[in-house]
Amino acid sequence: MNNPKSYPSIATLLLVLVLVLLAGLYFLPQWQQWFLGVDYEPRAITTRGDLAADEQSTIELFQESSPSVVYITTLTRQFNPWTLNARDVPSGTGSGFIWDTQGHIVTNFHVIQNANAAQVTLFDQQHYGARLIGASPDHDLAVLRINALTARLRPIPIGASQELKVGQKVFAIGNPFGLDQTLTTGVVSALNRTIEGIAGRSMAGMIQTDAAINPGNSGGPLLDSAGRLIGVNTAIYSPSGAYAGIGFAVPVDIVNRVVPQLIAKGRYTLPELGVIVDDRISRQVAQQTGVPGLLILGLREESPAAAAGLRATLRNPDGTLILGDILLAIDGQPVRSSSEMLSALESHQPGDTITLEIWRDNARRQVSVRLD
Repeated sequence: MNNPKSYPSIATLLLVLVLVLLAGLYFLPQWQQWFLGVDYEPRAITTRGDLAADEQSTIELFQESSPSVVYITTLTRQFNPWTLNARDVPSGTGSGFIWDTQGHIVTNFHVIQNANAAQVTLFDQQHYGARLIGASPDHDLAVLRINALTARLRPIPIGASQELKVGQKVFAIGNPFGLDQTLTTGVVSALNRTIEGIAGRSMAGMIQTDAAINPGNSGGPLLDSAGRLIGVNTAIYSPSGAYAGIGFAVPVDIVNRVVPQLIAKGRYTLPELGVIVDDRISRQVAQQTGVPGLLILGLREESPAAAAGLRATLRNPDGTLILGDILLAIDGQPVRSSSEMLSALESHQPGDTITLEIWRDNARRQVSVRLD
């Protein structure tokens, strides 16, 4: 009796089919190379040639300037109510730059404003505890100090902001979003901008730039094409809080005037004019008289304004007022508020002589005043 023929089971056929497919996938590249001549070797590298002159100069600027830029981490103290222990935890980041070989670091006031302590990281990734030396909220500037070897400190070269022209190249180095040593480029978009500062006072003379400035860039340097400091990046104009093409920097001429005082005295003192004014009252008087300016309500004793013969507002026995002088301009710069008056005094030092334009007896007059 003949035995019936045996056939492979369906499971065996499926297994063989799967193995054939896997083998095909595995050997597919080899088959393509054998039969189609497909080459999977790395492509040959095309020789680039020399960098463009502007690229090379930007690279050199970054290499020369970045060792002067620091990374700042602010710390706030947190208390554990269960253990009654306290510890400092990172709360924010910012940028700064080395001012001198004594370890002074310049940054924005708002970078360290609410911090209990700060840590500074140099270009070589060495960390140092920093102490606050002085601050000027009106200029959004602060000075820290670290104890580091002089060999590790490379002060940034100083330029002049009064020489700037709209359209010239600028470079910003900082630590946006905690990414250290970042370079962005742009141009001077405008000069002499006025923005509201962190202290509520207007900051005049600001540099506007389109170099990308983001959170964490604050306190970092704005450089010209020679690698000189021309400003301190301080603010951006953006509803979202991120880069929108408009950034502002404190001009280096102001920085170079404020920082030495912060190092020496811990605070910045404006030259004293010695007039007492009130913005609200001045606006009311301007509406009534049609003379826009600052009404001088009083004079401080032995002040420059008193010595120059300026007149204060007086009150008659019957209660009516005898208006004093109305301050119209300082060195040709109109003043309509106390903030504008302070801004006009910014560029002067004690001992300078300025020219005041005042309104007295229905006429404009000019008075020279030597600042105290």
